Amino acid sequence: MNFTHKFSLLALTFFLLTGGIFAQQVKKKPAASQKAKTTQAATGQKSAFLPYDPDVLAGRLPNGLTFYIRKNAEPKNRAVLYLVTKVGSVLENDDQQGLAHFTEHMAFNGTRDYPKNDLVNYLQKSGVKFGADLNAYTSFDETVYELPLPTDSDKIFAHGFNILANWAAYQTMDPKEIDSERGVVLEEERAGGKNAEERLRNQTLPILLNNSRYALRIPIGKEDIIKNFKPATISSFYQDWYRPDLEAVIAVGDFDPAAVLAAIKYNFSSLQNPTNEKPRTYYTVPPTPGTAVKIATDKEFPYTLAEIIVRHPQTTVKTVADYMQSIRVELFNQMLNERLNELLQKANPPFLFAQSAYGAFTGRQDAFSTLAVAKSPAELQIAVKAAVAETERVRQFGFTVTELERAKQSALLAVDNAYKERDKTQSTYFVQQYQQNFLTGAAFPGVSFAYSFYVNNIGKITLAELNAMAGKFVSNQNRVVIVEAPDKDKDKLPDEKTLLSWISAAGQNLKPYIDYTTDKPLLDRLAPAGKVVSSEVDSLIGTTTLTLSNGLKVILKPTKFKNDQILINGYSFGGSSVASDQDFTSADMAAGVISGSGISDFSQAELDKKLSGKNVKVSPYVSDIAQGITASTTPRDFETAMQLIYLYFTRPRKDPDIWQSNVNQTKSILATRSLDPASIFEDTISTTLCNHNFRGMVVTADQLKDASLDKAYAFYQQRFADAGGFVFSLVGNFDVEVIKPFLAAYLGSLPSTNKKETFKNLGIHPPAGQITKTVYKGIGDKSTVQLVFSGDYEYNEANNVQVDALESTLQIKLDERLREKEGQVYSPGVKADYKKLPEGRYSFTVYFECAPANVDKLISATMEEIDKIKQNGALPLDIEKFGVTEARSTQVQLKQNIFWAGYLASALQNGEDPDSILKHVGDLSSVTPQSTKDAANKYLGGNNLIKFILLPEKK
Repeated sequence: MNFTHKFSLLALTFFLLTGGIFAQQVKKKPAASQKAKTTQAATGQKSAFLPYDPDVLAGRLPNGLTFYIRKNAEPKNRAVLYLVTKVGSVLENDDQQGLAHFTEHMAFNGTRDYPKNDLVNYLQKSGVKFGADLNAYTSFDETVYELPLPTDSDKIFAHGFNILANWAAYQTMDPKEIDSERGVVLEEERAGGKNAEERLRNQTLPILLNNSRYALRIPIGKEDIIKNFKPATISSFYQDWYRPDLEAVIAVGDFDPAAVLAAIKYNFSSLQNPTNEKPRTYYTVPPTPGTAVKIATDKEFPYTLAEIIVRHPQTTVKTVADYMQSIRVELFNQMLNERLNELLQKANPPFLFAQSAYGAFTGRQDAFSTLAVAKSPAELQIAVKAAVAETERVRQFGFTVTELERAKQSALLAVDNAYKERDKTQSTYFVQQYQQNFLTGAAFPGVSFAYSFYVNNIGKITLAELNAMAGKFVSNQNRVVIVEAPDKDKDKLPDEKTLLSWISAAGQNLKPYIDYTTDKPLLDRLAPAGKVVSSEVDSLIGTTTLTLSNGLKVILKPTKFKNDQILINGYSFGGSSVASDQDFTSADMAAGVISGSGISDFSQAELDKKLSGKNVKVSPYVSDIAQGITASTTPRDFETAMQLIYLYFTRPRKDPDIWQSNVNQTKSILATRSLDPASIFEDTISTTLCNHNFRGMVVTADQLKDASLDKAYAFYQQRFADAGGFVFSLVGNFDVEVIKPFLAAYLGSLPSTNKKETFKNLGIHPPAGQITKTVYKGIGDKSTVQLVFSGDYEYNEANNVQVDALESTLQIKLDERLREKEGQVYSPGVKADYKKLPEGRYSFTVYFECAPANVDKLISATMEEIDKIKQNGALPLDIEKFGVTEARSTQVQLKQNIFWAGYLASALQNGEDPDSILKHVGDLSSVTPQSTKDAANKYLGGNNLIKFILLPEKK
């Protein structure tokens, strides 16, 4: 059974605010100095200003180009290079709308040193994946290019700076390449639009952004301009705005900073600004007197929601005072949203989702935004009032001392973790700080300063200061209120006057928040500890396997990849496959409900408060073939993680309110799911691929009616009653001898019956034969295609490598054919899956979005590319690209805890030799044109092929 539902933080608002257009292609002007200047720390500044991170080499070339250089060892022998430009869609003339984004595309379609598609080919041969690694995006105010590179090859790394310089100043704008790319950009617009979200955005954006320059310059642009602009028009845009005084180079990675500075000077010093350069105008969103209201509907929108946005002047963190205020905002947001989350734990929550936060907005503004997603149009009033009431409650009565102390603990925990991992932090984390400094002037004091500042100053933040913030954030001026809902419910929506009355009334008859806490210990009793009865060391991969007296096994892999991380995974076979059909729905919901119900005598809210200040997450799960525990923690909180694991086995909590909340929420979502074309298409796919077995389909209201908490709880208890069948793996920073006593005490004391249960093979897999499923749904000029090849599979390393190679080489061919040659698909995809359990099966899925008129043509083109590989095998060049990319990826993964945690769990379940990973790079040499030809004929033969096609509904 598959059912997922997720709302991100202010999801719709976020899209509107960022305006980002991601290409799967992989402030005033500062005065120019006479020579390149570098700073290791801020000097000569007033004490009120934050210092700059001393580990960053930052400066400006004489032509105005800014640079940031930081040596960072994680990942080893890797670096990320960024070209950041203060060039976005707001700078476009009326006849250039969409050309900031189009310029980004052209960076990959011909420059002085890399004609046509040579750049992508070169980088793929260097182990850089097209789209996954090599990427760029265009927003309202900036365009950013990302280039991850290996540093163990001096030649490849040095070329990286030449590539950035080519993007910055030497794009050729070849008319033929421009014409070829028009279709790709239009397909990107189709992929991200032609749907309810786009149509609602077009209705609400002018109100949200007050008809400002931002409302008139959506980065994707206008379709007629993209189709018809002259090459001279985009060349003019490029020459006007791509200039060194609006550009920055950011380099972070495992390299010599002096050598990188020399490379930047060599490649960028000759860049020149235009003689009569245009001034870079910085736009804003003008304030709205009073409150602007917009009620927007769409036929295909499946939710009813309200957003309240109060705009404020932007604060850029530059001074100590700014930094203190940013911490206050962080604490305020956390405490307010914890209260909203508590409401979701009621049996009948007032909304599907709600969140409030103060943060950055578009157009050099900040905003306090509240989002409430109602369970139905009839319950919109309840959702709005409940969400707004929590901010009003804070404004009237404030937070409590205990809430503030927990929030401070959480903030200190986060900065403490960052400080401990300061030498093991991924390079991309640092890039974002330097990018914001260049674009907005925000300070980047560094993690050491941040740690010291938090420790020494967070205690100075008072409850009175936090309580006063709600009154400052909330206002009926410069406010926008938006309602979005399905067309069919127009008559159930409030008018402007009624909507505003709901917001005004939300603060009436409120009572102070009561912070229920408990001093009870997390674990008050523990069974007698078990013992370690055997220990076996695998020196090749550095693991130790312990067998405990209750039969439970633990595989330990101590690492130094992260300083403050331990990952835990435990499993035993069985899962929902052993549940009867009658009890399956209850069984399928069991782990989710239990994991949200608290533990032992603690409700979920009480548990969350109890664990405040601890870095520990523990979640039970039940899959189709296994049940288990996943957890992450730190050396300091390892024992707490062990206690929680023990309790999830021995004292799971049964909470009727959480059960009813889950059921009610799911029913509300199901009620409007049929409005969304994508959901109908997904349901058709899942139904077909599981051959109409209800276990693989979306849950229905009738199935929910038959499910019960008693059945779910009983199933959970049954699946976790026998620890003897469990295997745990631990990866991270620990000493084997130090943690042995904890393992014996908490895992070794778990009950064991030694039943040695396993899963049932229910034979749920795609039907054989050639099948076509066409869904007619949606009003947009948009189609989605999935081609699924499947069949029996012999799971082993040799076959797995060939399938991976076939996936990679077919992806290259479809990018070249459907995107580059045909120009009728933005981002074709190939996904290969193979598994050993419950039986050996494979699937190859090819997917893309396109114009309805091009569906048949593009399916034929796809099959032609597959046939070429079946006849001749993959090209040696494509095989070389696969091998280099896979080898470099493996080198990085072998230094990551998250990889080892997943790999060990998978190897154990599949009965594989974990040491085989050490031979993986060597096994890549087995891939040849003949082997890919054989694999294509074996796995893409077409005898078992299901075509899924989504077309607009017939008129």
